[in-house]
Amino acid sequence: MLTRTRYQFGSLRLKQRRNGSEAWEFRYYVDQPGGGRKRQHVTIGTREKYPTEALARKAVQALLLKLNAEAPRAELEVPSFDTLLNKYAEEEMPDRYSTRKSYESIIKTHIRPKWADYPLDRIKPMPVEQWLRALNLAPKSKAHVRGLMHLVFTCAERWCLIEMGKNPIALVRVKDCTKRLKRPRVLTVEQFCAILPHLKPTYRTMVIVAQCLGLRVSEIVALKWGDFDFNNRVLLVQRSAVHCRVDFVKTEYSHDFVPLDDDLAEVLLNWKQQSCFQGDEDWVFPNPATEKPYWQEGIQKKHIKPAAEAAGLGTGIGWHTFRHTYRTLLDETGAPMKVQQELMRHASIQTTMNVYGQALSSTKRQANSKVVQMVLKPTVSVQTNEKGADVAAP
Repeated sequence: MLTRTRYQFGSLRLKQRRNGSEAWEFRYYVDQPGGGRKRQHVTIGTREKYPTEALARKAVQALLLKLNAEAPRAELEVPSFDTLLNKYAEEEMPDRYSTRKSYESIIKTHIRPKWADYPLDRIKPMPVEQWLRALNLAPKSKAHVRGLMHLVFTCAERWCLIEMGKNPIALVRVKDCTKRLKRPRVLTVEQFCAILPHLKPTYRTMVIVAQCLGLRVSEIVALKWGDFDFNNRVLLVQRSAVHCRVDFVKTEYSHDFVPLDDDLAEVLLNWKQQSCFQGDEDWVFPNPATEKPYWQEGIQKKHIKPAAEAAGLGTGIGWHTFRHTYRTLLDETGAPMKVQQELMRHASIQTTMNVYGQALSSTKRQANSKVVQMVLKPTVSVQTNEKGADVAAP
């Protein structure tokens, strides 16, 4: 005989604690394996944290969603979007540090202030679209906000909090979401070389790697000497680091071998000789104060931007400028689009217009070498004050 699953709301009460303060205690039932139900209780928070019962009950909604996962849909109380966000943060937030921090920032700054108190069935496509339109963000950033809301509602479908196929964000549009408000800054070879004399050897070498290989800065600061095979002139990009948190690379396509031109290999081997950290498991560019990867924002703010300004290039130059420049220089070499896609390690066809079949390793190496030669051939003699040594840099 089938039994009807019951929806429980639990009970909430203020309980006096031994230290004299009051706290909200939530009591509920848990089904036992052999049949029957057992009462459980959990402390939600103090009276100071939740002054009213309404606020305390709002805090337990995520727990109620778990308890009533199999309750009949018609009996369910419609939870607020805030409850859904809390459940998503607890169970579905990405593990990758940089992605998680980005999602948390979008939720905290944009989504939660506007939609937290709305019941799920009160969030409709047109109000969301109008709200996005009014946000003071670039179209691409608005698309990220919209995409995250769609993802959260997709989880709500899977958890049976809304009907399947009734994701309201599916009908929300973001106009011109693929357009940039500003064109990315791209440097000429001469402009790139003009920056180098104004950088200390550590940051100069990092910038040369960025320009010659097109790596993301999170990948550069996470390089270890064991990633390099100098005999076969290849580098395996296999990790990234953001704020000293070492993680996977951005996509599966980013985890790949990239060719090392002879001249770039020489630059790196010279840097290795100067470094105190030369083991396979040592960082290529460790912060000497912590012996951990650098925070890339600090290098950009304190070194790259001032160097660009000192070179007369103005503002707006950062780490990603070198990646954009690398892509432009690949174009100038006449490299096929498929080769460019693989050297950039792009996941999407949209980014580098794929379609051409698997690029041969020799073709990729030739295209990369042309860029390295363009960057490293103009030689600039650089005088540095570090340890009183003269360092030759391009």
